[in-house]
Amino acid sequence: MKRVSIITVNYNHADVTLELLRSVKRSIRYSNLEIVVVDNGSKTDQTGWMRDHYPDAKYIRSVKNLGFAGGNNLGIKQAEGDYLFFVNNDTEFFEDTISALVDILDKDPSIGAVSPKIVYFDRPEIIQYAGFTAMNYNTGRNKCIGQFELDQGQYDAHLGPTSYAHGAAMMVRVEALDKPGPMPENYFLYFEEMDWCEKIRRAGYTIWLAPKTQIRHKESLSVGAASPLKEYFMTRNRILFIRRNAPALSVLIFCIYYLFVVTPRNLIGYLISKRLDLASSFFKAIWWNLTHKTDSYEL
Repeated sequence: MKRVSIITVNYNHADVTLELLRSVKRSIRYSNLEIVVVDNGSKTDQTGWMRDHYPDAKYIRSVKNLGFAGGNNLGIKQAEGDYLFFVNNDTEFFEDTISALVDILDKDPSIGAVSPKIVYFDRPEIIQYAGFTAMNYNTGRNKCIGQFELDQGQYDAHLGPTSYAHGAAMMVRVEALDKPGPMPENYFLYFEEMDWCEKIRRAGYTIWLAPKTQIRHKESLSVGAASPLKEYFMTRNRILFIRRNAPALSVLIFCIYYLFVVTPRNLIGYLISKRLDLASSFFKAIWWNLTHKTDSYEL
């Protein structure tokens, strides 16, 4: 039986993380399991409080917020599993979640990573993720399959390759990381798992969706108000992703598309909504890409 390491990152929400840990203890029957919790720059060290309530996990503390990738990479360094199951701390498991994913990786060594179907915690009949379409390098866009759809089993027969795993729940074969290495940390927020999946595929592995097993995600159905922080990283990292992964011709087409289509469209939207703060973040993100290399860690 392969050893599985569950890796989750906590940032100022130890109570939410403990709900995940209780979910694992309550519902998971897979025996060869370890849990690694990374406290990623919380305002106060929350590892002691979590350990008091759930002593069976490994706890790691970073005094600095290293971002989504950096926090998970700390977990990778401490994990001993053959398979690494990266999960957001605001998720909860079904009983067969781990065993179903392990079975898929066990049966085919060419599969580098696999994600379950993800449903919304408060509305489990609504799908959040049932795979991703391929990235259009010319526009920097792709689609999350099934999002906001009523789950009527329409994707349950689609066991097999998908373009990208979902960062909220993805199980990765350790051997598949020999060439790609750890998760790219220069994204900080958004797109890092997609870049990682690109590297895993280029190392000769496939990315799969396991739609008959699920995980519940406590993310809201409504995205909520846009923030300058999100606007900055979504814009910055979309451009960075294309720069790092697309062929040269597609990068050129993307730049033209972004200049003459995306920028005017977004500016009109910012003006109509009177969100000049978002316009400022948008242009800062573009300027970052004009002044930084693709391997820069400066935010």
